[in-house]
Amino acid sequence: EIGGTTGDIESQPFLEAIRQIGREVGVENRLFIHVTLIPYLESSGEHKSKPTQHSVKELQSFGIVPDIIVARCDKPVDAQTMKKIALFCNVKPDCVIENRTLPILYGAPVMLRDAGLDRIVLRELHLPGADTPCDLTHWEEMLGRIQNCRETVRVALVGKYVKLHDSYLSVMEALHHAGWENGVRTEISWIDSEGITSENAAQLLENQDAVIVPGGFGGRGIEGMIETARYARENGIPYFGICLGMQVAAIEFARTVLGYTDANSVEFNEESGYPVIALMPDQKGNLPKGGTMRLGAYPCRIRPGSVMERAYGELEIQERHRHRYEFNNDCRREFEENGMIFSGLSPDGRLVEAMELPDRAFYVGVQYHPEFKSRPNKAHPLFREFIRAAKERKEDGGFPPEQP
Repeated sequence: EIGGTTGDIESQPFLEAIRQIGREVGVENRLFIHVTLIPYLESSGEHKSKPTQHSVKELQSFGIVPDIIVARCDKPVDAQTMKKIALFCNVKPDCVIENRTLPILYGAPVMLRDAGLDRIVLRELHLPGADTPCDLTHWEEMLGRIQNCRETVRVALVGKYVKLHDSYLSVMEALHHAGWENGVRTEISWIDSEGITSENAAQLLENQDAVIVPGGFGGRGIEGMIETARYARENGIPYFGICLGMQVAAIEFARTVLGYTDANSVEFNEESGYPVIALMPDQKGNLPKGGTMRLGAYPCRIRPGSVMERAYGELEIQERHRHRYEFNNDCRREFEENGMIFSGLSPDGRLVEAMELPDRAFYVGVQYHPEFKSRPNKAHPLFREFIRAAKERKEDGGFPPEQP
C-alpha cells in the first residue's frame, strides 16, 4: 500500500519501487489496485469521473497501469459512470469496484466481497477459487453483534494527546472491539489529563463507567493522570492503565497508600526520594536512547488466580512493548505488603509486566501495549474484561460489583 495521492512528490520513490517489482515478477504475478475518490456534486446531483481519469493518467505516466479501480464514494455510483470509468481508464467493466462510505467501517469487507472484488482478484492473478465467494460467516456474525448492541458504557480516556484522537486510535478501536464482544457500545469521553485536579476529578469522572489511561512519554499532564488513578482506585471505578497508565497508578499507590508524597518516575523527576519507576541497572550508562528501550514482543508469566489469568485463561503469554522505564524492584515488597499484587512478570522474575488490586473488580496496569493485538472479531482479553467490569458497574447502579 503506497497511500497519499498520485503525483505527490513524497510517494514517487515508492511508486517507482512497485513499478520495478511489477516488472521483475512479471505481469501474470502482479496486480495493481488503484483506490480513487469519486466526488458527488450536490448542486447537479451527479458523480464526477474526471478526477479519477486524471489520477489514472498520472499513474500511467509513472509506468503503472492499474488493473482494478476501487471507487471511494459517499453515495451509490450509477452504472453509466462506472462504465465510463472503465472505458477511459482502460480496465475491464467489472474491474471498477464501488467502495461506499458505510455507517460501520467493518462492513467494508462484506461490501467488497458482494461487489466481487475477491473473485476478480483471484481471476486476474490466475489463482484457483475465482468461482467461489469468500466465506465471511464469522465476520458477518460480528457485524450482527455490532448492530444488535443497544446498551452503552461510558469510558473516560484520560491522556495528554486527546485533541488528536488518532494518537490513541488503537486504544479507541480496542475499546469498541471489547464493547461489541460484551454486547454494548463503548462511548469514549476524551479527557485532557492536564485539566484534572483533586478539586474537579469527581466532577469529570464520577459519571463514567470505567477509566483508561493509555501510554505516552514526557511529564506533561502526569499529575492529572495520577489524580485519575487515585479517584478510580478510591471509588471502585474499573481502571485500566497501559504502559504509562500502569506507571502513574504505581506512583499514585506509593504516594497515597504508602505515604511517599515525593514518589515519582525518574523520567519526570530524577531527584525523587522514592523512584517507583526507574531505569534498570543494566540500562544505565552512556547507551544511546534507542538501546535502552524494550521494543517488540516479550514473554510474560501470569500469577494464578489473578484477573490477568481470568482474562487470558493461560499462565504464559507474549505481548508487545514500547517503553524505556520499568517498575523499580526495590519497591516490590512494600507494594505487596499493602495489597498490590504483581500478576505478570518476565520469565526470570526481573521485570514487572502487570500489577493489580485483587479487591477490585478491575484495577489493572500493564507495562505492554495490548491494544496492538485486539481485533474487531476477537477483542483483546484484557479489554474484554475491562468493558465487562464497566458493564457490570453500570448495571449495579454505578456501585462496584461484589467481588467473587
